[in-house]
Amino acid sequence: MRSPPVEAYQVGVVCALPKEMTAARAMLDEEHEPLKITDAQDTNSYVLGQVHEHNVVIACLPAGVHGTNAAATVAHNMLRTFPEIRFGLMVGIGGGIPNPAKEIDIRLGDVVVSQPDGTYGGVVQYDLGKNLGKEKFERKGSLAKPPTVLLTALASIQSRPGTSRRRVSENVSVMIQKPDLADENYMFPGVDKDHLYCSWCDRSQWPLLWWMIWLVLFSLSPLWLCNICDNGKIPRSPGRRYPQIQYGIIASGNLLIKNTAERDRLGNEFGAKCVEMEAAGLMNAFPCLIVRGICDYADSQ
Repeated sequence: MRSPPVEAYQVGVVCALPKEMTAARAMLDEEHEPLKITDAQDTNSYVLGQVHEHNVVIACLPAGVHGTNAAATVAHNMLRTFPEIRFGLMVGIGGGIPNPAKEIDIRLGDVVVSQPDGTYGGVVQYDLGKNLGKEKFERKGSLAKPPTVLLTALASIQSRPGTSRRRVSENVSVMIQKPDLADENYMFPGVDKDHLYCSWCDRSQWPLLWWMIWLVLFSLSPLWLCNICDNGKIPRSPGRRYPQIQYGIIASGNLLIKNTAERDRLGNEFGAKCVEMEAAGLMNAFPCLIVRGICDYADSQ
């Protein structure tokens, strides 16, 4: 379909990975012809199309490049080339932060959407601040909340949870049948492969000294075992078999978290439900909502 003028595009979508862009592209009802970019400073490549009545522009971070600065650059270029964009979406995958103690049940395939909670606007940058030594870190700065038009849309979606889940399921079922996704593994792996590992028993992250202490104690008392997990895996409620949409804080920073102790700290300190690497670069300059599908639990597994 022939593209409308740049002024007609009012929704911007930013993805961090090519696989994320593939999925976003597959959700377009119609794809438009590429536009010739006249701004020599804009290094983005765009996919243009329509979702329902919205004209949408999609951009992805450069291949192999990650982090908040790269995301900010992509968003800045998008706003310069498409000046009528009203709001944006950052869409992709992230690491889930389950917290059984607070009854926060995050599973693979769930979707976490950034939403203000307490003193946080929906996204918190956990690695920006002052290192005071002795494991003390003073966090600096704050991030803007999503625009009101998106928060009111969230309220509408949350008022119809059954309808929202059904429509998401229907749209995803149609999407994964499209040719571009036929050869890719976008399917849910199944609850039998959804394992949450205990942070205390994740001994791959223990220093050598802790390993030695554990071995000594275990040899002295075979009953000295973790009372939280079963051989390193935390039992999950069998009643939950389908993904859910969850709303709350998303932790963002330039560190790739693959550490259960750090993941749990982010959950306890900020109430975060997800961790990722781009959102903090967008919130203050690109009015957007962050939408992350849970692909792992930010652990060493």
